[in-house]
Amino acid sequence: MNLRERANAMKVILPAIFIALQRKDTPIAAKVAAALTVGYALSPIDIIPDFIPVLGYLDDIIILPVLAGLTIKLIPPDIMTACTMEAQSLWQEGRPKRWFYAIPIVALWVIMITIILEKIMGLIN
Repeated sequence: MNLRERANAMKVILPAIFIALQRKDTPIAAKVAAALTVGYALSPIDIIPDFIPVLGYLDDIIILPVLAGLTIKLIPPDIMTACTMEAQSLWQEGRPKRWFYAIPIVALWVIMITIILEKIMGLIN
């Protein structure tokens, strides 16, 4: 599987992990791993900042798939299969069917930028 195919697979795997996180029948250890995986995927903060050439994207290419793989191993296969099928239905022609799924991500970014700006403004005054 080449890099593009893996990236496309992540479009289904990450939403499936998020769906599994919300299910009541997902084991606690799997929920913790799922929360870490989804949190890392959505976090604007990386271990290695993306502006560093080559190395900046290595953490996204290595860490995120490792976290996803660990999470998938902890989720029972029948739950993961159901979540994957549900996640596949969210995509249409390579794009999300519903744009409003991006609202939590945009809200997270706005909150973080607001907090950072407040801290900076507090230091200036």
